[in-house]
Amino acid sequence: MQEIYKKIVKLTLIAVVLGGLFSLYHFYNPSTHSYFIPCPFNFLTGYHCPGCGSQRAIHQLLHFNILAAFRLNPLMVLSLPLIIYGLGVNAWNFIFDTQHRIKLFYNKLFIYGYFGLAILYWIARNIPMYPFNLLAPTE
Repeated sequence: MQEIYKKIVKLTLIAVVLGGLFSLYHFYNPSTHSYFIPCPFNFLTGYHCPGCGSQRAIHQLLHFNILAAFRLNPLMVLSLPLIIYGLGVNAWNFIFDTQHRIKLFYNKLFIYGYFGLAILYWIARNIPMYPFNLLAPTE
């Protein structure tokens, strides 16, 4: 019985933290508020990393501005359904004591392919000519 209470406490804590983060990103735009952490790679080098624009894209997604979010970080927006699905399966496993696995996430071809895609995206979004400059964050 004590294990059930531990799960309830963990789920409540996770819900409060995620709710707080969603509220923070919904009500405060990272473009206009200085307390959001800027990208250290961009700060040091002036180049965009694969994650640059993600905080602003999350803000736009929470306001249902999908095109604006896509213009800030297309890789993150396209990866979000996969991330949400993976987190959902993990939450299901935690809540119902199951061991479902997403076979795609354990496939070496997928892992290396996605890593390679992220590297190519990183390089391409820093090429200062059309059409590659469309991959750089717009704001």
